[in-house]
Amino acid sequence: MTILVFGQSGQLARELARAGGVTCLGRAQADLADPESCAAAIRAHAPGAVINAAAYTAVDRAEDEEALATRINGAAPGAMAVECARLGIPFVSVSTDYVFDGSGRAPWKPGDAPVPLGAYGRSKLAGEKAIAQAGGAWAVLRTSWVVSAHGSNFLKTMLRLGTGQGGLRIVADQIGGPTPARDLADACLRVARGLQDEPGKAGIYHYAGSPDVSWADFARAIFDAAGIACRVEDIPTAKYPTPAARPLNSRLDCSMLETVFAISRPDWRKGMNEILDDLGVAT
Repeated sequence: MTILVFGQSGQLARELARAGGVTCLGRAQADLADPESCAAAIRAHAPGAVINAAAYTAVDRAEDEEALATRINGAAPGAMAVECARLGIPFVSVSTDYVFDGSGRAPWKPGDAPVPLGAYGRSKLAGEKAIAQAGGAWAVLRTSWVVSAHGSNFLKTMLRLGTGQGGLRIVADQIGGPTPARDLADACLRVARGLQDEPGKAGIYHYAGSPDVSWADFARAIFDAAGIACRVEDIPTAKYPTPAARPLNSRLDCSMLETVFAISRPDWRKGMNEILDDLGVAT
């Protein structure tokens, strides 16, 4: 099955390209700020399935650019989904824990009511709704805290900031599941193939790394694995203000994905070590 991927330079797109058997489109081939160009690209390539791995991910900047974020994260995936439904091919798109308000301590289930805290979460929720309304063989995978050897992410930031530093102050009251992009790519591919065989499995699913951890404890694990002597001081979110509010509880209940597609949560510690190997960091 030929798979068309929207995205080329991002973490997920690069891991999908690494897996092989896909055609990745960058902004020059399909600009998500122009949703019709995305639908046109699907018609031109006539793939067996489509994975949307591109998004507006500047969480803080989205507070000032909500219209653009919503066009890229909402209207563009919606246009892709409509075209895929018209052609009768599977469509998989990635969403985020930011559609929830982060209250409580229980893992969020796919059916829980979304209440985004900010513009980024609202833009991603708009995409989820547009995809569901399009119908067809579709799946939304909500994920959290994606890391890889590519681009900018928390793991790479810790490697950069921790080296040569005696200590760092890291938020300890936000809890979630770090998700290796390589595992997320595999999950997207498996879901796309599963939908081709059984389109009735359409719906919203959760996929995030295990076990759940705080940002501070994740940083400690990174430093330990990389052999970096950097002390981590736990601080509350209130002492690290950002333009956009972050959910405190990003735990995701991923049991439905395992039940329907037999895809289990990945161990982020294994993925972390693979990323460090890719970066040439001794473990």
